[in-house]
Amino acid sequence: MKRLFDLLITVPAFVLLLPVMLAVAVLVRLKLGGPVLFRQVRPGLNGAPFTMVKFRTMRDAVDREGNPLPDAERLTPFGRFLRSTSLDELPELVNVIQGKMSLVGPRPLLMEYLPRYSARQARRHEVRPGITGWAQVNGRNAISWQDKFEHDVWYVDNRSLRLDLRILLMTVAQVFKREDVSQPGHATMEVFMGNDDQPEQEGDRT
Repeated sequence: MKRLFDLLITVPAFVLLLPVMLAVAVLVRLKLGGPVLFRQVRPGLNGAPFTMVKFRTMRDAVDREGNPLPDAERLTPFGRFLRSTSLDELPELVNVIQGKMSLVGPRPLLMEYLPRYSARQARRHEVRPGITGWAQVNGRNAISWQDKFEHDVWYVDNRSLRLDLRILLMTVAQVFKREDVSQPGHATMEVFMGNDDQPEQEGDRT
């Protein structure tokens, strides 16, 4: 039922939003250059890797050694706008149609995080990752990793079509508010280094 629910909403939404996505793609090309899309391998259902696709929001800026500059220096005002309005997430509708993601579920993070989760936190991979989720409508990136993972596990234990519909409606309201886009003191979100270690740097991980 959840897969059917995803398709009944995602396929018409993709068609209706296609002109918006084309317009965003043109603006990304003009303001940030190529590539227009940001692709990265993320863990999906049961941790299986898949390629997530989003609109690019950062400049390709590196230091003298060729390492990417911090997010705060690469994230432009246009990129912040795409993130705050969630327009950068629209290409993920393709991931949903492919069956790699769901409309609602824990956000797909980085592959390198997999061995850093506790057994409880790893339960977030018992369902397909989502474009939005319970953690996204309860603090998004403004909450700690531990709180985020607790919200994810709560969703896994309480998931239902009714809850998915509630989360989707809450997501629409949150997009208009444009709140909690980044963690306080960070351009995006701090790296999850594990449950005992401190974060070291930032990156495009949400």
